[in-house]
Amino acid sequence: MPSQSSLAKAAPSSASKAWRGPPLRFLLTATVLVALLHAYIGWRLLPELALGAVGQGLLIGYLVLSTLLVPAGLLARVIERQRLADTLAWIGLLATGYFSSLLVLTVLREPLLLLAAVLLRADHIDLHWAHGSAVAVPLLAGLFTLVGFINARSVPRIVEVDIPLPGLAPALHGLSIVQLSDIHIGPTIKRAMLARIVDRVNRLRPDVIAITGDLVDGPVAQLAAHTAPLAELKARHGTFFVTGNHEYYAGAPAWIAELRRLGLQVLVNEHVLLEHDGASLLLAGVTDYSAHHFIAEQRSDPQAALAGAPAQHGPKILLAHQPRSAPAAAEAGFDLQLSGHTHGGQFFPWNFFVRLQQPYTAGLNRWQRLWVYTSRGTGYWGPPKRLFAPSEITILRLRASTDAASQPITART
Repeated sequence: MPSQSSLAKAAPSSASKAWRGPPLRFLLTATVLVALLHAYIGWRLLPELALGAVGQGLLIGYLVLSTLLVPAGLLARVIERQRLADTLAWIGLLATGYFSSLLVLTVLREPLLLLAAVLLRADHIDLHWAHGSAVAVPLLAGLFTLVGFINARSVPRIVEVDIPLPGLAPALHGLSIVQLSDIHIGPTIKRAMLARIVDRVNRLRPDVIAITGDLVDGPVAQLAAHTAPLAELKARHGTFFVTGNHEYYAGAPAWIAELRRLGLQVLVNEHVLLEHDGASLLLAGVTDYSAHHFIAEQRSDPQAALAGAPAQHGPKILLAHQPRSAPAAAEAGFDLQLSGHTHGGQFFPWNFFVRLQQPYTAGLNRWQRLWVYTSRGTGYWGPPKRLFAPSEITILRLRASTDAASQPITART
C-alpha cells in the first residue's frame, strides 16, 4: 500500500498529466471522424426530406454546427472561466446526445429500407417508406434525447438487492450497504444534484455507505465546493470510497486527500474490520484497475488489500471500481465485490459494447464463488442522457444462506 508521502509526491505529475488536454493529432482525428459521420447523416436523410432550399440550408447549417459542438462539449473543461466552460459543456453534451441517437437511427434505417424493398413495390417505397422514415429519424432522436435527459437528471431510483452468503453470522443478517457509483460531479452535475442524492441516502439509514469510484470529473480546485455535501453522509459504520479511472484523470492524490478531509475513509489497496453487534465484517477497497498507468505505486491489488487481516473474520467484501477486478478478487478469496464503471451502457446502443471490455454490464452476477454486483451508476458521464439504463442508488442486504450455490436474489425499486 502506498504511503501518504508517496501519494503526495505523485500528485503534481498526476495532475499535470490529467489536465494537459488530449493530443492535437487525436483532436484532429476525432473532429474529422465526427464530420464524416455528420456528412453521412446528411447524405442519407437530406434527399428524402423534401425540405426545399431554405429547409435544406438550415439542416446543413445544423449539421455543421453540431460537428463543432460535439468535440467542444468534451473539451470545455480546458476553458479557465468556469461559467463559460459549463455553458459550453451543457450545449455540446446535449448536442452529443442528440447526435448519437440521430446517427444510430440513421444507420438502423438502412436495413429497414432494404426489408421494405423486398416486401413492397419500389414505387411504394419511394413515396412512403423513404420519406416517412427520413422524417421519423430526427423526430425519434429528439424524443429519445428528451426522455434520456429527464431520466438522467431525475433523482436515482432505489434498487434493493439481497446477497445470500453461506455461513453468515446471525448478527450480520440484514446488514445494509448503500452503494453509490459513477456520480461524475463536473460540468453538468453540481452540488445541488449531489445534495439530493445525499439526502435520499441518509433517509435509508444504512449500516455502511460504499462509493465505488468515478465520483468527479475535474480537479479539486474546481469542484471542492460541489463535493462538500458528501460530508453530510451518515451511516452506522461510516462511508468508504475507492478510486475510479476518472479520479486519476482529475488528479487522484489530491482527491484522496480532499475526500479524507470530508470524513470519507478512502481504501487504497487496504481493508478495515467492522464490528457489528458482536460480529465482524472485512471491508476492503482497491484502486482502479488502470491506476498503475497513472501512479505505479497504486496498482490495483485485491491480495494486497487483505495484508494483515486476522485469521478469523466474517465475510470479505471488496470495493473495486471495474467489474474486471473480479478474477483477482475471487482468487484472493473475497465473497462479494461491489463495482460500477459500466453505467449499464447509459443509453442504447452502448450497452452492447460494454461486454467487449467488462465481464458484466449491470446487476448481480457470479464469478466462481464470488458475487459481483455492478451498479448502473448514480449519475452519468458525458451527455445528460439515460435510456434503458436507469441510474440507481443501491441498497444491498446481506442474507444468511445454507447453500453456497443457491441464489435467492431479489431486486426491487
